[in-house]
Amino acid sequence: MNHLEVELLAVPKAVPELRAAVRARFGEACSEVQLCVSELVSNVIRHVGEGTPIRLRVSGAADGRIRVEVTDPDPRALPVLLHATDDDESGRGLALLDAVALRWGVEQGVGGKTVWCEVGGVGYA
Repeated sequence: MNHLEVELLAVPKAVPELRAAVRARFGEACSEVQLCVSELVSNVIRHVGEGTPIRLRVSGAADGRIRVEVTDPDPRALPVLLHATDDDESGRGLALLDAVALRWGVEQGVGGKTVWCEVGGVGYA
């Protein structure tokens, strides 16, 4: 079973570095996982604030699913699935995540929240 856990500050330069770390740990065939990592971390940067401390966890399960979790300290800034129009310049991130993930959700706690998703794919674990 593969596992990656990183604590870092959510800054734009971290996004491609995290995608590379996922690719190194889970292999080239994990583009959906990389997309989910990018979108979840980018959402923290955009909606909670650049420089927010986060924890990223990516873990493979025996059934081939991979769970991606991003935890941040703001329990109020909840993700919202929008339906962007062709003219909108943003609002597609969660729609992309929703399209590739088997399921996703939010777990709120006293010290923040965790936004998570699960991606299928035999051979990742």
